Amino acid sequence: MQLIAMLTMLIDHIGIVFLEDQLWLRMVGRAAFPIYAYALVQGHRYTKSPSKYLIRLFALALLSQVPYQLALDPEGMNVIATLFMAAAVMQALDRMSPVWGKAGIVLGACAVMQLFPFDYGAYGLLLVLSFRYFASERLLFIHLLLNLAYVLVYGPGSMLQMLSIVPTLFIVYGPAAWKKLEQIRVRKWVWRSFYPLHLLALAALEWAVW
Repeated sequence: MQLIAMLTMLIDHIGIVFLEDQLWLRMVGRAAFPIYAYALVQGHRYTKSPSKYLIRLFALALLSQVPYQLALDPEGMNVIATLFMAAAVMQALDRMSPVWGKAGIVLGACAVMQLFPFDYGAYGLLLVLSFRYFASERLLFIHLLLNLAYVLVYGPGSMLQMLSIVPTLFIVYGPAAWKKLEQIRVRKWVWRSFYPLHLLALAALEWAVW
């Protein structure tokens, strides 16, 4: 699972930086974020230290920001920052009892993530929460609704995001195969360092080529 997430993200970013006319690279890349969202929820569910989990995400988001701006978007917030916000929201929701309080946390976080803007914005947060609170066909339905909303907000040019439902289909309907993929583990330092390091490498290549 981790290998698929890293490989599809790398393919996507190569398409953004070097091969904008190769649409298939971006299509393959749509699989990456749902897998990261799923992995984040599993980490939230099974971590022994929620506070340390947040600290690691925050540190990685900081390390990733400059490479992200150099390689992909000079003004945006990187996807690890999006995952950090989602993890913080999940922890806050676990501690909050009233429904109105939970709704306020989610709405407030969505507004912040759209304003700055974070990579994937409110969509990214809501997709993570979908993996946290829904399963089976309900998860598929919610993911489909989020994709439709994403296209409505960002226009026809964002239709590629509809392909992000593919890994969710495998999660829902292929649990046996998915469990086998989850057993293929990547060393922690590789998993945690891949995002900033591959962005830094892409930025360096872009500078050398152009």
